[in-house]
Amino acid sequence: MRNILITVMMLVVVALLFNTIIAKDSTGTRAQIENQGSTANTAIANLKP
Repeated sequence: MRNILITVMMLVVVALLFNTIIAKDSTGTRAQIENQGSTANTAIANLKP
């Protein structure tokens, strides 16, 4: 019973960490990657052949 409780609590902690670090709206890792991708796309589009 104790092992199941510890496992469930660890899963909850991992889910909370994911939400606060990766999936945060404006400052999360996902948002930063999207911003850098947009910047790179703009720079590539502005290149003249």
